[in-house]
Amino acid sequence: MIIKTLVENRAISEEFGTEHGLSLYIETAKHKLLFDVGASGLFLENAKKLNVDIEDVDTVIISHGHYDHGGGLGAFLGVNSKAKIYVNQMAFGDIYANRPGGVTEYIGLDKDLIVNERFVLVGDSLRLDYELELFSNVKGRKFFPSGNQDLLIKRGGQFVHDDFAHEQNLVISEGDKKVLVAGCAHNGIVNIVEHMAAVLEESPTYVIGGFHLHNRTAERSESKETVRTIGEYLKNTRAKYYTCHCTGIEAYQWLKDVMDGQIEYLATGSQLNL
Repeated sequence: MIIKTLVENRAISEEFGTEHGLSLYIETAKHKLLFDVGASGLFLENAKKLNVDIEDVDTVIISHGHYDHGGGLGAFLGVNSKAKIYVNQMAFGDIYANRPGGVTEYIGLDKDLIVNERFVLVGDSLRLDYELELFSNVKGRKFFPSGNQDLLIKRGGQFVHDDFAHEQNLVISEGDKKVLVAGCAHNGIVNIVEHMAAVLEESPTYVIGGFHLHNRTAERSESKETVRTIGEYLKNTRAKYYTCHCTGIEAYQWLKDVMDGQIEYLATGSQLNL
């Protein structure tokens, strides 16, 4: 399995462009897929530099309904004519965020795209084939990210806190490897790992994604104590973790201090061979 980071907040070198967003290219025995497409068409530029042909992608997974993970959908549709795009059935909702200065900003997906017949709207779970499985509906609230308090949805004309029912996670099965991929882990990475074990009756050998331990609006991390406690839990799962994007560099360093080599950072331009 090959995983190339097409878009992330940081880069391994100045050769690659960066943005607040995430896009991963994942090549398995059966699939060439994208997990998220970043905030813009930047992933296309970086894909060329990483020798990834976006026209060959057969599957796209959008982790949740935020622009920094699905903002590149229009650009993708302009280049690729065959891939199915799997999004949660609520991902095109009215999704907003509090911004500094009392501003409430729309941060959702481009609703004009939903008419495209290549979109597949997913419920609580979906097995695509023997390699790929999606799940959402994570109910646990252990270490629920405090940054979620600034993320909203509009229901009945009123803003309420987002419950992240639109967030879905991907499990890739290949041989004895179970790779869990989470876009931002708004439902909490601990809860997502526990949901996988309880409902799918599988534990991950690898976990990849953002863990939402940094509040972008408030410009602060979760407390060091909370992050270190999360790190102890993750360490005890015995999985290998690769994190990025909304985890934040400060929180990543705290996790790294606790996890003894079980966690690494994925920046734009990086490549994993699992």
